[in-house]
Amino acid sequence: MPVEKKLRYLRFALGLIGAFFVVGLYPMMHYWPTAWGWNPSQPEYEQMIQGVYATLGVFLILAMRNPMEHRSLIWFTVWSSIVHGGIMLVQALVDSSEHHNMYGDIPGLFLVAFILAILMPKKSEV
Repeated sequence: MPVEKKLRYLRFALGLIGAFFVVGLYPMMHYWPTAWGWNPSQPEYEQMIQGVYATLGVFLILAMRNPMEHRSLIWFTVWSSIVHGGIMLVQALVDSSEHHNMYGDIPGLFLVAFILAILMPKKSEV
């Protein structure tokens, strides 16, 4: 895929993912808690996660303007999503009370990582 096309898709993905982190995570945790929240509910942890991801979302939205100037932020998002999703996957496999996460936030985190990693141009392409 040509670099300009990749960057256009990357900008769109950054905006979509950023907006989801800012305004979409709370409704998912609130209206579909079995797949996106803690069981039993732990509002303190949920607020902390929402705050951290909303902050990341704002910076992903800002990175839309010039993604190549924000490579480290984008790669942080990729790798932290893989690590977060991987830890949650192991917990879900080991602890039956965490199985519900395999239908929501675990695939969501891996999807974010995959999309951004695929769309991020290599240094040699730019």
